[in-house]
Amino acid sequence: MTGVTAPEQLAVSRDRRLLTLRYADGRRHELTAEMLRVLSPSAEVQGHSPEQRVTVAGKSEVAISDIRPIGHYAVRIVFDDGHDSGLFTWSYLDRLGTEKDALWQAHLADLAAKGLLR
Repeated sequence: MTGVTAPEQLAVSRDRRLLTLRYADGRRHELTAEMLRVLSPSAEVQGHSPEQRVTVAGKSEVAISDIRPIGHYAVRIVFDDGHDSGLFTWSYLDRLGTEKDALWQAHLADLAAKGLLR
Protein backbone atom coordinates (compact mmCIF):
# COMPACT_ATOMS: atom_id res chain seq x y z
CA MET A 1 0.00 0.00 0.00
CA THR A 2 1.17 3.51 -0.73
CA GLY A 3 0.21 5.18 2.55
CA VAL A 4 -2.94 6.74 1.11
CA THR A 5 -6.16 4.82 1.50
CA ALA A 6 -8.42 4.19 -1.42
CA PRO A 7 -11.28 6.62 -1.88
CA GLU A 8 -14.67 5.36 -0.75
CA GLN A 9 -16.14 6.41 -4.07
CA LEU A 10 -14.93 7.09 -7.59
CA ALA A 11 -17.56 8.70 -9.79
CA VAL A 12 -17.34 9.73 -13.43
CA SER A 13 -19.61 12.57 -14.52
CA ARG A 14 -22.33 11.99 -17.09
CA ASP A 15 -20.27 13.71 -19.82
CA ARG A 16 -17.25 11.52 -18.84
CA ARG A 17 -15.01 14.58 -18.41
CA LEU A 18 -14.75 14.72 -14.59
CA LEU A 19 -13.65 12.16 -12.01
CA THR A 20 -14.72 12.76 -8.43
CA LEU A 21 -12.98 10.99 -5.56
CA ARG A 22 -14.59 10.95 -2.12
CA TYR A 23 -12.70 9.75 0.97
CA ALA A 24 -13.91 8.45 4.33
CA ASP A 25 -12.31 11.44 6.10
CA GLY A 26 -14.47 13.88 4.12
CA ARG A 27 -11.87 14.92 1.54
CA ARG A 28 -13.04 15.25 -2.02
CA HIS A 29 -11.10 15.78 -5.23
CA GLU A 30 -12.49 16.65 -8.64
CA LEU A 31 -10.10 15.96 -11.50
CA THR A 32 -10.84 16.66 -15.14
CA ALA A 33 -10.28 13.96 -17.74
CA GLU A 34 -7.97 16.37 -19.53
CA MET A 35 -5.76 16.81 -16.48
CA LEU A 36 -5.68 13.08 -15.80
CA ARG A 37 -4.75 12.40 -19.43
CA VAL A 38 -1.98 15.00 -19.75
CA LEU A 39 -0.50 14.14 -16.35
CA SER A 40 -0.85 10.38 -16.76
CA PRO A 41 1.74 8.48 -14.74
CA SER A 42 2.47 6.32 -17.79
CA ALA A 43 5.97 6.01 -19.22
CA GLU A 44 4.49 7.32 -22.49
CA VAL A 45 3.86 10.68 -20.78
CA GLN A 46 6.33 10.75 -17.89
CA GLY A 47 9.22 9.12 -19.72
CA HIS A 48 11.84 7.25 -17.77
CA SER A 49 13.45 10.41 -16.40
CA PRO A 50 12.38 14.05 -15.96
CA GLU A 51 14.22 14.99 -19.15
CA GLN A 52 12.07 12.54 -21.14
CA ARG A 53 8.71 13.87 -19.91
CA VAL A 54 6.36 14.55 -22.81
CA THR A 55 4.12 17.62 -22.92
CA VAL A 56 0.74 16.32 -24.05
CA ALA A 57 -1.35 18.84 -25.99
CA GLY A 58 -4.72 18.83 -27.72
CA LYS A 59 -6.64 16.92 -25.06
CA SER A 60 -9.22 19.51 -23.95
CA GLU A 61 -12.06 17.32 -25.24
CA VAL A 62 -10.79 13.94 -23.99
CA ALA A 63 -13.19 11.82 -21.95
CA ILE A 64 -12.91 8.84 -19.62
CA SER A 65 -14.11 5.64 -21.28
CA ASP A 66 -13.55 3.23 -18.40
CA ILE A 67 -11.95 2.82 -14.99
CA ARG A 68 -10.46 -0.56 -14.12
CA PRO A 69 -9.31 -1.47 -10.60
CA ILE A 70 -5.74 -2.75 -10.26
CA GLY A 71 -5.45 -4.68 -7.02
CA HIS A 72 -6.03 -2.59 -3.90
CA TYR A 73 -3.64 0.20 -4.79
CA ALA A 74 -4.57 1.76 -8.15
CA VAL A 75 -6.91 2.14 -11.11
CA ARG A 76 -6.25 2.11 -14.82
CA ILE A 77 -8.10 4.96 -16.50
CA VAL A 78 -9.00 4.36 -20.13
CA PHE A 79 -9.47 7.49 -22.23
CA ASP A 80 -11.49 7.82 -25.42
CA ASP A 81 -8.32 8.67 -27.37
CA GLY A 82 -7.07 5.13 -26.69
CA HIS A 83 -4.57 5.98 -23.93
CA ASP A 84 -4.77 3.42 -21.11
CA SER A 85 -1.24 2.68 -20.00
CA GLY A 86 -1.10 4.75 -16.80
CA LEU A 87 -1.65 3.12 -13.43
CA PHE A 88 -3.08 5.81 -11.18
CA THR A 89 -2.16 4.82 -7.63
CA TRP A 90 -4.23 6.17 -4.77
CA SER A 91 -1.27 8.30 -3.67
CA TYR A 92 -0.83 9.76 -7.18
CA LEU A 93 -4.54 10.60 -7.45
CA ASP A 94 -4.41 12.20 -4.01
CA ARG A 95 -1.36 14.25 -5.07
CA LEU A 96 -3.16 15.38 -8.23
CA GLY A 97 -6.11 16.44 -6.10
CA THR A 98 -4.16 18.30 -3.44
CA GLU A 99 -1.69 19.93 -5.84
CA LYS A 100 -3.99 20.32 -8.83
CA ASP A 101 -3.81 24.11 -9.15
CA ALA A 102 0.00 24.19 -9.16
CA LEU A 103 0.30 21.13 -11.40
CA TRP A 104 -2.22 22.54 -13.87
CA GLN A 105 -0.53 25.95 -13.99
CA ALA A 106 2.82 24.24 -14.62
CA HIS A 107 1.25 22.25 -17.47
CA LEU A 108 -0.28 25.37 -19.02
CA ALA A 109 3.07 27.19 -18.75
CA ASP A 110 4.81 24.24 -20.42
CA LEU A 111 2.27 24.28 -23.27
CA ALA A 112 2.74 28.02 -23.74
CA ALA A 113 6.54 27.75 -23.70
CA LYS A 114 6.37 25.13 -26.44
CA GLY A 115 3.71 26.93 -28.49
CA LEU A 116 1.18 24.13 -28.01
CA LEU A 117 -2.59 24.33 -27.52
CA ARG A 118 -4.77 22.52 -25.06
